[in-house]
Amino acid sequence: MTACLDKARTPLGRAAVRLFAANDRINQTLIENLEPAAWKAKAPGNTRTIAAIFTHMHNVRTKWIRLTAPHLKVPPQLSRAHCTQRQARAALAKSAAGCAEMLAEALNGNGDRVKQFRRDGWGRPWPAALEMLCYMLSHEAHHRGQVCMLAHQLGFPLPAEVGSGIWNWEKLWKDCGWPGGPGYDS
Repeated sequence: MTACLDKARTPLGRAAVRLFAANDRINQTLIENLEPAAWKAKAPGNTRTIAAIFTHMHNVRTKWIRLTAPHLKVPPQLSRAHCTQRQARAALAKSAAGCAEMLAEALNGNGDRVKQFRRDGWGRPWPAALEMLCYMLSHEAHHRGQVCMLAHQLGFPLPAEVGSGIWNWEKLWKDCGWPGGPGYDS
């Protein structure tokens, strides 16, 4: 995602790229530390599997890119029925890079190519602004909460250090290649 920083000509654009990279690092951490048996385990009732939740997150990202920045390469969607943890990690990395590039262009200060955020085909477009990033991060945080709760309910709780690690943004930032930490243009 470092290449996306070159497209981000404003402090807000650079911060958005870094925030989305840290956001994706959290997703990657959860999948890396999730017991393989939990991936497709079915909870009682009409509940998505963890595999279905992560494939949904990736597929929604591809929709955001396709609708908001059609000039960018859109990663292929995943099948919730057949997706492995490895495939999800790889796909999420690609869709995160696409979202970061979209955010860099949207928040670069002059609205060259990305002028509106289209979160869905039925919804009214929003101006390409901070609300776009907040919506994207909120969507993913919501589903990460579902994953953590579902893993616990299925008898596969994530290790305590993973739960606390997703809040260690200084480490997440460093893991993404930015040693200065949040708020520093490193």
